[in-house]
Amino acid sequence: MYSTAITDHLPGRTALINGEEFLYFSGTSYLGIACNKAFQELVCEGMKRYGTNYSSSRRSNLQLQVYEQAEQKLASISGAEAALTMSSGFLVGQTLVQVLRKRGQFKYAPCTHPALWFSPEAAEEANSPITFDAWATNVLQEVEETSSGSFILVCNALDPLQAKAYTFDWLAQLPKNKTFILVVDDSHGFGVCGTAGAGIYQELSKYKHVKIVVVSSLGKALGIPAGIILGPKELIEEVKACSYFGGASPAIPAYLYAFLHADSVFETERQKLQLNIKAFTEGVKHRELFCYIPAYPVFSTRYSQLAAYLEREKILISSFRYPTAESEPFTRVILNSLHTAADIERLAECIHAFVPEAVIE
Repeated sequence: MYSTAITDHLPGRTALINGEEFLYFSGTSYLGIACNKAFQELVCEGMKRYGTNYSSSRRSNLQLQVYEQAEQKLASISGAEAALTMSSGFLVGQTLVQVLRKRGQFKYAPCTHPALWFSPEAAEEANSPITFDAWATNVLQEVEETSSGSFILVCNALDPLQAKAYTFDWLAQLPKNKTFILVVDDSHGFGVCGTAGAGIYQELSKYKHVKIVVVSSLGKALGIPAGIILGPKELIEEVKACSYFGGASPAIPAYLYAFLHADSVFETERQKLQLNIKAFTEGVKHRELFCYIPAYPVFSTRYSQLAAYLEREKILISSFRYPTAESEPFTRVILNSLHTAADIERLAECIHAFVPEAVIE
């Protein structure tokens, strides 16, 4: 793991560190939207109409139409009955658990994001070293054995730290004489995974006896400082009635305006990203160094020394302790749509040269 680097420029395909340019294979701007000029122009258009911020409550007696338009579009593309935006992914998570906290017994999967914690027990469960599959097996056993009739199951859509996919076919085995709400954090999938980047909601909706709620940050793939909740209309209305919703500043409307007009931008960048993923997986000669999900831009490795090696080659990858300073470090190569074919080739060459060090370890 390399030391923390400081820059005063936003990284994209490269990062400027102390006047030196490094190839940048880190961060979660998977579609490079933060650096996308076409999207920036749309945000500027939105700011001319809505200003830099909307300093009001969503409960105000004056409503901006852009919120309803964006939420209708989010519901339509995801397949959810309704959608709601707030100013961050963390806020939607905290708001949702406040609404649900008396609706059933919570069970947290390993690696669930802190945005969805509301108790020390939640943190303990989320930091459990068991696998997702083992957790799902435990849930099936526990719900059969307990007298409780209502459960809130909380998990991620995938593991973005270790680049592992999750399967949800176990949901079909949940007993139909009890009630279940599944809360899924799709922050690292929405915009990248699913049909046209629509995320996981539609895939999960086939489990009819489970109420599906998806939360997501839009600040990753889509480059929008906002969070969303996708779910049944009656639950969305409950969230709207919550003091967390009414008392918080809403998402910046200029970005939602940009979202409404950026379909072609997002699609173009998704295609570029897929080409880069294909180039990397085909170009790396020792794929066994990595754990990865097909068609997904994160490549996790247990060889933490790869980060320091690549730094000497003027390449920065992701390697830091998460979610706390005491956590184990995660080391990952993260691709984005801004990378060129030459960038990918350079990265693959350097990883190939690193292999003897990894083997000697």
